[in-house]
Amino acid sequence: MSASAEVLSLIPHRPPFLFVDEIVAHAGESLTAKRAWRAEESFYAGHYPGAPITPGVLLCEAVFQTGALLMAKLMAGAGGQGGVPLLTKVTDVRFRVPVYPGDTVTIEVKRKETMGDFHFMSGAMKSGGKRVLNVEFSVAWKKPESGGS
Repeated sequence: MSASAEVLSLIPHRPPFLFVDEIVAHAGESLTAKRAWRAEESFYAGHYPGAPITPGVLLCEAVFQTGALLMAKLMAGAGGQGGVPLLTKVTDVRFRVPVYPGDTVTIEVKRKETMGDFHFMSGAMKSGGKRVLNVEFSVAWKKPESGGS
């Protein structure tokens, strides 16, 4: 499965650095998404050869991208078009079970609180009913400045 048109319309991420396939549900301050981890993805060749597992940093990135999807939906209704959520803080990451090539995960994010430009969120990932990870993070909704030189 590749990313749905809805996902592609909401966030700027694109393959090979897009780790959300589809939005499953959105209600108020929470959003649930899915991602199938495909065996042919290039990072598996080096993590780890002969016994591949999905890198934890990419699992976290999938949660953060799901958070970006939630923020895009919430901010579109608040006149926030043109901005993107920029990650500002990550805390309390807890990994419980590995994710292997071929696994499909469910990702849930919730916005817990907003203070000024900062949105505090929690995220969780499950695979086959087992908790993969929990993470707390915050984002600021900003219009990014050009990084080109």
